[in-house]
Amino acid sequence: MNKIIIAVIAFILTGVFAQAQNVPRLTDAVSIAERSRNRIQAETTSTRYRMIITARNGAVTERLMDQYSKKDSGGNSRSVIVFGEPASIRGTRFLTIENQGRANDQWIFLPSLGRVRRIAAAEGSGSFLGTDFSYDDISSAERRTDLDNHRLLREERFRERDCYVIESVPVDTGYQYSRMLQWIDRENYVPHKVELYDRRGTHVKTLEILELREVQGRLAPTVTRMTTHAAGTSTSLNVQNLRYDDNIPESVFTTNFLETGRP
Repeated sequence: MNKIIIAVIAFILTGVFAQAQNVPRLTDAVSIAERSRNRIQAETTSTRYRMIITARNGAVTERLMDQYSKKDSGGNSRSVIVFGEPASIRGTRFLTIENQGRANDQWIFLPSLGRVRRIAAAEGSGSFLGTDFSYDDISSAERRTDLDNHRLLREERFRERDCYVIESVPVDTGYQYSRMLQWIDRENYVPHKVELYDRRGTHVKTLEILELREVQGRLAPTVTRMTTHAAGTSTSLNVQNLRYDDNIPESVFTTNFLETGRP
């Protein structure tokens, strides 16, 4: 599975739209997946989101969170999420560190517990703080393409855009999803939709980018929604503020920052 969610928190590219007829078609699924994953060109990313959780009965819960992302000297991604609202989860902090050749490391600090807890690999499919995103979904935006086998199924129109439809099947059969289908824009390589299938082959979730706008020369998603079909629930991430190339201290990406909230 290449760059799946929000997290997502990171579906961004450099440049502006070209005319469709002037864009060369790629036929290699791995190359398409790589271009989609690596379209962002920034040293750091700082984002404030308004998270909107919608229950089956239409009830809405809102949360405010900040996310900070930065690559280390080896090109591995680090990401921290800090919740500011509501008061019941204020101060909750979540850290993901990408590793080469093995699963990502993840830790969470819950104020109610007063300590940092490591997220075990077996917990990856669990709900991230009651949202429609799992812990794996949160970190999947930086998932390496070599962890999956990719196949170009077809090209088709989706929301008036010419898209590649890519199937990605995890090499690790223990991963929470058995396959992912992505509708990747042929011009800008933004994945407009991602269908997620569980190990039984059931289509369980859909991730959609509903709005895009240009920020500092990069086309960024400003509204992203994850829907859990059986539950009839959804979680949307609405960007309120987005900046690239801020100076983010290295100490932010540590368990000490999770515990103290101070870089």
